Amino acid sequence: MIRFAIGESYDKKKVVREKGRNLIELPDSYIVFDTETTGLDPSFDSIIEIAGIKYVEGVEVGRFQELINPGYSISSFITDLTGITNDMLVGARTEAEVLKDFYEFVGDSPLVAHNAHFDINFVYDSLFKHHNVKFDNDFIDTMRLARRLLNQLDHHRLKDLAKYYSFEYEGAHRAIFDVELTAKILSHLKEQVIEKYGSIEEFIKISKKSAEGPKAKNFIGDENKHQADNLLYEKVCVITGKLEYLTRKEAMQVISDIGGINGDNVTKKTNYLILGNFDYNHSVKGNKSSKLKKAEKYILEGQDLEILSENVFYDLINETE
Repeated sequence: MIRFAIGESYDKKKVVREKGRNLIELPDSYIVFDTETTGLDPSFDSIIEIAGIKYVEGVEVGRFQELINPGYSISSFITDLTGITNDMLVGARTEAEVLKDFYEFVGDSPLVAHNAHFDINFVYDSLFKHHNVKFDNDFIDTMRLARRLLNQLDHHRLKDLAKYYSFEYEGAHRAIFDVELTAKILSHLKEQVIEKYGSIEEFIKISKKSAEGPKAKNFIGDENKHQADNLLYEKVCVITGKLEYLTRKEAMQVISDIGGINGDNVTKKTNYLILGNFDYNHSVKGNKSSKLKKAEKYILEGQDLEILSENVFYDLINETE
């Protein structure tokens, strides 16, 4: 996929989004939001419900919730999952109309969502398509926070955290319910941060420090997670540029767990160079990092080395929860 900018023609198949920063922070003022959609892929699917709750200094000050008519019939599977029926969508406003109002509701507030990239990608694509606007608010992903704080859990989906905290889950997959649940989870995560680290500031400080400059030699994979049939298995992988979905440390740990070998620099032993989406786009336009230039040199010399975009890398690791 190729990153686009304001003024370029819109093509969902070429979208790499210029989203805001994925923050490890716990602000007092923010908007928790959620979407319900007809499927998992913004290239083909549509938003059918969106909701948000605005908090200022931890106090709720406003709500937004609305169904959206996608312009076609939704499947029985989506109805069974969400409880949203085709009859409920008759007379609902279009995605273009609703998202414009939601964008105004959000303003420049930081966002909070669970598995935030999913919801932000849908909103980003819709706002750019219909209004030529980049949805680039900074955001906090409660799934990412939970992975850091509750690493004893096997999974960190909304239903897993609801079970862990003994929250009611019946009613999930309606946007406002999921927003309220996410807000409660965020509150509990804040409490655990203070209990474990003493303050939110100390948690942020330690988290940022741990994310700086991970070294290949420090990663030891879980042999129980090795995937001998994965293309990355026993291959030397080097990451360059900023990743869109994982921190570099998280991505390097996944590589180790699969059975791959992390490298810090491109050498004659490197098998895969993985480019963050933004850097991949820059490379297409001729702006190449030193690692990329070195990799291309080795490839021309006949080295067994491939250059992967971040999106292809995610396809290979197939990390799902």
